[in-house]
Amino acid sequence: MTDTTADQRRKAEEFRELHATDRPFVVANPWDAGTARVLTGLGFAALATTGAGFAHSLGRPDGHANREEILGNAAAIAAATHLPVSADLEGGFGDTPDQVAETIRLAARAGLVGGSVEDSTGRADDPIRRLEEAAERVAAAVAAAHELDFPFTVTARAENFFQGRPDLSDTIRRLQAYEEAGADVLYAPALPDAESVRAVCASVGRPVNVLVGGALRLSVAELGKLGVRRISVGSAMSRAAFGALVRAAQEIRDHGTFTFASEALPYTDLNRILDSGE
Repeated sequence: MTDTTADQRRKAEEFRELHATDRPFVVANPWDAGTARVLTGLGFAALATTGAGFAHSLGRPDGHANREEILGNAAAIAAATHLPVSADLEGGFGDTPDQVAETIRLAARAGLVGGSVEDSTGRADDPIRRLEEAAERVAAAVAAAHELDFPFTVTARAENFFQGRPDLSDTIRRLQAYEEAGADVLYAPALPDAESVRAVCASVGRPVNVLVGGALRLSVAELGKLGVRRISVGSAMSRAAFGALVRAAQEIRDHGTFTFASEALPYTDLNRILDSGE
């Protein structure tokens, strides 16, 4: 076993163990190597890429980065931290289950220890895949993960709420099917309230990831009481950074002042964090 493989195995085992405790953990979402190093230095236990945050950094809308770009970004993030890194693999980057499986293999080669596959189609007229098709794709991802010599964590995402289809019963039915297909973690982004989170957690036997932000503003402790084991923020941190940029630019444009600089991370502090070797 090479040093790289040994390190990846360590990260994979650490990531899997984080899901096995009785307390939830927050997986922070960097969008490049620099933000990965900052978040590492701030004490998070694991990181996960954000497809939306990365696409925005390229000057594109969410969903407009290809597999090569997504995995290249994920590899840079994984190389920038000693923490486990999972990736937003969107819909698996392929029309067939075999193509989804290949995405998992490529993700592992990029240094990742986990990845999420969603059941969205990317088509505005028909945004959610048929359940049977979606479950088959999850099963293919799981089979590819099991071919690896370390425990790659597959997260299956039910996108109903995120795609404007607030059907809790169908969302639960989908998550149960993905659990049966072998997914290690289950995830329904954009759940609106505590009761929907509680219902999802109670309906499945695998760890549940919940996306915070938007309508859902529950704390780590509150989510833990509902049964959540992993919490992510998606693109919220990257959008917060864009928000700070927009506010700073508007202040300069509209008022000719520069008070925004008082909230900037000090130059020496940022250099120190990025030079820490974490």
